[in-house]
Amino acid sequence: MGGLVHDHAADNPLLEEDQEPLHHDQNQKWIEKLLDTEEAKRQLLFALPMIITNLSYYLIPLVSVMFAGHLGELQLAAANLANSWATVTGFAFMVGLSGALETLCGQGYGAKLYNMMGIYLQASFLISFFFSSLVTILWFYTQPILIFLGQDPNLSKQAALFISFLTPGLFAYGFLQNILRFLQTQSVVFPLVLFSVLPLLAHIGIAYFLVHCTPMGFQGAALAASISMWIALFMLGSYVLCSKRFVKTWNGFSLQSFGHVVSNLKLALPSAAMVCLEYWAFELLVLLAGLMRNSEITTSLIGMCVNTEAIAYMTTYGLSAAASTRVSNELGAGNPDGARHAMGVTLKLSLILALVVNLGLGFGHDLWAGLFSDSSTVIWNFATMIPFLLTSILLDSIQGVLSGVARGCGWQHSAVLVNLATFYFVGMPIAILLAFKAKLFAKGLWLGLICGLGCQTAALLLLTCKGKWRRVELPKSRGQNESPFLA
Repeated sequence: MGGLVHDHAADNPLLEEDQEPLHHDQNQKWIEKLLDTEEAKRQLLFALPMIITNLSYYLIPLVSVMFAGHLGELQLAAANLANSWATVTGFAFMVGLSGALETLCGQGYGAKLYNMMGIYLQASFLISFFFSSLVTILWFYTQPILIFLGQDPNLSKQAALFISFLTPGLFAYGFLQNILRFLQTQSVVFPLVLFSVLPLLAHIGIAYFLVHCTPMGFQGAALAASISMWIALFMLGSYVLCSKRFVKTWNGFSLQSFGHVVSNLKLALPSAAMVCLEYWAFELLVLLAGLMRNSEITTSLIGMCVNTEAIAYMTTYGLSAAASTRVSNELGAGNPDGARHAMGVTLKLSLILALVVNLGLGFGHDLWAGLFSDSSTVIWNFATMIPFLLTSILLDSIQGVLSGVARGCGWQHSAVLVNLATFYFVGMPIAILLAFKAKLFAKGLWLGLICGLGCQTAALLLLTCKGKWRRVELPKSRGQNESPFLA
């Protein structure tokens, strides 16, 4: 019987030729069943430029921390502390405020209400300028606030010095985030790569010059970040003003934007709270580390872990932005099923990307730690934190996409409650108990954070499953001053 089968196959060479295409078709169908390849390709083409863009902007202040860190352990700890303080009180807040545009401009673009998008952008500029001014006042009192929070006085003094030179960059960063969301919701992402990478490359040269070629040294690292952020804003703003791509969505400056400030705030403030509550949880770990013995080393270690987590999140934030844009555009066009489908594809892509990042960090952690410090003690301690970092990065990639979906749907108010409950009623209490009572120190802090991230991810998933996927009411004409969110 076996011989007959063999002869039959030999007499029909076409049978063998057909087997390979059939096998290929089966593999392709299996891949398409697991992951919609067209949707995945569309999102990756959107996400990759966004990853590079967000990572480049984030790296500007972080490169300054690296330059300062090589001046000594005190400078490393002070720069990390200053960067953490600047992030929780300023930079994260600006990112959050711009989140209102992901709902307003995203759904407006999907509904083809193009003329309102420039109005919303200008309203966000006004909001960013106002809150940047308030944050500047807060930053003026950085030293006494940090001492009040239990930080070492000398460390607090150096951190306050660093942040004083970082202050001008806050205004540029806020405006930059608004323009970024404006372009993101229109799926204009490839030009962003150029206008983010060039300022980053320029920043490396500026920071080197100010730190090593002028008497400024430590302060020069912070000033370089401010200069580079303004360079980035000038480049991106010039592109929007000069390009013909935005004829429909940018019609020049208008006083009408003042009429949308209050309604914009109703989404901007919950968006800011949503982002800040999560950022604060991470940065609170840095402050808690400052209360431990060997505070300089512990603060540096936790600061490095927080920055590593943030950079890893920046790689998946491109997918979060893709989820927000696709969901808001689909809902604006009245297609909730398309929005759900886009979210499912993004979640799968985020898991794949997180595993790739974890693989790289798992094998290259010593090299990465060496960028922050020359201290063998710091590098060794960082290696002991890697298993915990890999776990938190995986959870963060999932919740990042779900948070993007929440912004695209306009669920910011619900997401705020989720972040408040999971981080501050679950994660932080566990972190404090494990770190100080169980004497697990830095590992205890990060284990508590993992507990908070796990609960946050589960809660956001429940919100996504139970939430109402529908378009918010948008204005019908440019002349309409009434906001869609006053009701």
